[in-house]
Amino acid sequence: MTQAVFDSHAGDYDAWFDRHPAVYASELAALRPGRGHDGLWVEVGAGTGRFAGPLDIALGIEPSAAMAERARARGLALVRGRGERLPLRGGCADGVLFVTTLCFLDDIDAAFGEAARVLRPGGRLLAGFIDRGSPLGADYLHRQADHPYYRFAHFHDATDIAARLARTGLEEQGRWQTLFRNPAEIGRPEPVRPGSGEGGFVVIAADKPEDGNHVG
Repeated sequence: MTQAVFDSHAGDYDAWFDRHPAVYASELAALRPGRGHDGLWVEVGAGTGRFAGPLDIALGIEPSAAMAERARARGLALVRGRGERLPLRGGCADGVLFVTTLCFLDDIDAAFGEAARVLRPGGRLLAGFIDRGSPLGADYLHRQADHPYYRFAHFHDATDIAARLARTGLEEQGRWQTLFRNPAEIGRPEPVRPGSGEGGFVVIAADKPEDGNHVG
């Protein structure tokens, strides 16, 4: 169902970033502190490719044909697939990125297990998502039923995501937050602060141990 919704609304989704440039810039700024690892990065749920290019990510995984078409037009090498079963060999990636994807996954734990599988030892998972535990997250929940695609979302708070990453065997390295006001009120980029619980968009970085041990 979610894939069909994104196929139908790919244009509206993509145009949102043009209508909210300060929000888009804020989210990119929050992701960059955790992007330090070099090498091959893969974005899971790459959407229309809005984040892969600015973050120098070479490969995207995306189930929606309409979203994938727009991502390819931006120059992203893209493979059709889902986060719960990545079409990649084990240990091939230095980094795996999820941006506003976790709330649409059928099985987050399976997706984190797949990310851990394809990461090399010492590689990094970077997840940016709407924090259910923040004021903005509460507002999204309140308006969720009227939203074209967030009505299918299952929002999570930062504590839950951090616990799931730990159960996968990934070790948290830091978290950052931004979007302290409603996006409709943001006219210039918001600050990026460490931690979570206040900003509506939170980023968590977690590394695969060098010995390669992980659950999943």
